[in-house]
Parts: sequence; C-alpha cells; structure tokens
Amino acid sequence: MSKPRLISRRRFLIHAAAAAGAGLLALFQRRHATPLARADDLIPRAYLPFVAAPDQSPRVVHVHHPQATQWDFTSGWYGDHVDQTVVDAMLQQGLQLLTHTASVSEAWHALLPAYQPGQRIAIKVNLVNAACSDSDNVIDALIEPVNALIRTLTEAGMREEDVWVYDASRPMPSRFYGRRQYTQARFIDRDGYADARATFKLQSQSLRVFFSWPGAQVERWLTDVLEQATYVINLPIAKKHVQAPVSLGFKNHFGSLNDLGGPLEDNPHSYIDPTTAYYNAAYQPVVDIYANTNIAGKTVLTIGDALFGAPSVHAQPIPWQTFGQRAPNSLLFSRDPVAIDCVLCDLLRAEWGVNDAAYDYLRLAETRGLGVFERGEPWGAGYQKIDYVRADYPSP
Repeated sequence: MSKPRLISRRRFLIHAAAAAGAGLLALFQRRHATPLARADDLIPRAYLPFVAAPDQSPRVVHVHHPQATQWDFTSGWYGDHVDQTVVDAMLQQGLQLLTHTASVSEAWHALLPAYQPGQRIAIKVNLVNAACSDSDNVIDALIEPVNALIRTLTEAGMREEDVWVYDASRPMPSRFYGRRQYTQARFIDRDGYADARATFKLQSQSLRVFFSWPGAQVERWLTDVLEQATYVINLPIAKKHVQAPVSLGFKNHFGSLNDLGGPLEDNPHSYIDPTTAYYNAAYQPVVDIYANTNIAGKTVLTIGDALFGAPSVHAQPIPWQTFGQRAPNSLLFSRDPVAIDCVLCDLLRAEWGVNDAAYDYLRLAETRGLGVFERGEPWGAGYQKIDYVRADYPSP
C-alpha cells in the first residue's frame, strides 16, 4: 500500500464532536504524512497513513492536542500543568477511533464485551521514580489519564469499585493518589500508602514467570492483583531508559514482579542492557513476562502516555523538537501491545535516536504471537503492517 486512506473533513468533524463536544473540538485540517518533522513545519492535521482494513492490521491511534499541557519546563512540578478536560476529550476520542464507534459506551462494550459487575479491571501505571514524599520533576505516571480512563469506564456502565490501579514495585505518591477523582476505585502500591498493598501470595502457579538464560535458571512471581483481575489495561509512559534502550509497554510490567534484584546473572535488568555481556538479541525477559497468561491473556488495551516524554527513565520531561519544542501532548491507543510499542519506539527514535537493540524485544514478541512488529516512520512514510491513525487538534 503506497498511499494513506484519508477521511473526509466533514466525517472527521462529526466523529470528533461526538467525543469532545462542539465547544472543545473546532476545525480539523487534513494532511498527508510528511517527511521527518521539523519544529517549524508541524502544522495541525488529521491523517491516516497507510490504513488497512481493521481485520488485516492492528490499529494504533495517536491523538495529539497542543493544549493538553502548559508547562514552561522550568517552574514548579510539570504535573500541575495538565488540563484534565482536554485529556478527557483526547481519551474519549482515542477509544472511539480505535474501536470504530461513536460513543465511549460503544467503545468499551467493544473492548470488554463480556464484562460483568464484580470482574476486576487492573490498570498498570508506571511509578518507577516515585517515593513516599515525591517532590522532584523526574517523569512518572500522571493521574489525569487514569481519571479520564475511569470516567469513560463508569460512563459505559462498569462499576467504579471494579477498577484497580496499581504499581506493585513502587509506592504511590500523594500527588498522584491525592488527585484522583474516583475514590471508589482501588489504588494499590508496593507499601500500602494508597488503598492497599500489592501482595505476592503465590496462590496460583499461573503467576510464576520462569526465565531461562545461559548460566542461570531464575523465576519471579507476578503480583496476585493480576490473578484477581479479569481484564488488564497497560498504561506506560513514553521515555527512553538507561539499561534498556526504551521503557514502554512491555518494560512497564517489570513493575508487576516481586523482585528485580539479585546478582547480575539472576537480575532481569542485566538481560535488557545491550552494553553488557549478558545481553542476547535472541532472548528478552520482558517477553517472558508479557507472555504470562495473566498479562497476555487479559490485556485488552494499551494506552501510551506521551503527554510528556523524557530522554531517560530517570530524567525530567523536556521539549520535543518533533512537536515544535513543546511537550508531545499525545495519547496513543492499541489492542496490540507489540504494534503500539513499535510506534512509541519510532517516535522516540525520531526525536532522540535509540539503539537498534530497542527493537529486539519487539521482534521476539511477534515470534511469540504477542502482536505485530513493524519498524516504520510515524512522521514520514508511515507503516505497511500497522494501521496507524493520527488525529491532531488544531492550535488555537
């Protein structure tokens, strides 16, 4: 396929208005995909590069709104400069474009067609840099996408108390937990600073993750939050890493394990760092983790949080040249965990460059049947195998 399939301006306006309301969504402009973006040629557009039929290609939806955040990258905490109303509209629009539906109720019934009250919906957030009294500007999970996500779930008839938001490896700081809008949802962290403490009671052998690499045979256990959940939603952040080239959806589930320490030969981190002797392009522990039935068999949606983005796992957000020296102000959506990590990795590569080893786990994940791998050009030629849908709101 050599040309994108475009949608009409009128049709896109009708669809977008249903998601965000006529007062928030104004004029859209349609454009073909352009070569790798420069800061001075990023104009608002909505385009569908290389769209294939939904039953042939996994869909990845990228929603961008320049008003989602308003931080100067200097003053105060970046999380104080996120517009919840805009994020609400972006999330609703992304769900509808992903599922080809006209309302969030229809979208969630397409994603969770068999949901019954009492079935748990676990949302995995990324709080790797969090501490009990977190006062730095290092990038971490924001509450706004979680608030927006729970809002759409409850609007679709899912019970608020059935939603469990968790990170089993880190505490949940007050500036995340204290700004939640839905207090009947359950928030679970490593230390019990939120509503509950994540446990590893090992009640089921299905929670066992066995890693086999040269010279070591190691096992870890997943939190039983995942065993109790019927559905899983993965909510990673767009950022590079220090050991692994990137930290995206697959890496996010390091935060579902009971132990990330130990000697180098028994530590999963040793096997994701391409600069070490332990690294093997043909083996990636993040794939073993994700292939567990409690993750691969239950994950119905991945939402990539690219409202901000960072060049390292332990860095603060910085402006992106590819988004006009602003925050990326984006949310990405997919049912395919491999395809969305591919697109997020490509965006990071376009902005900062990444080691080619960043794609190793994605190639391996495809061979395990976890999704579709493709290395493409989100700012240029697009994709042949991935149905990449991008919707940009115009600047004011």
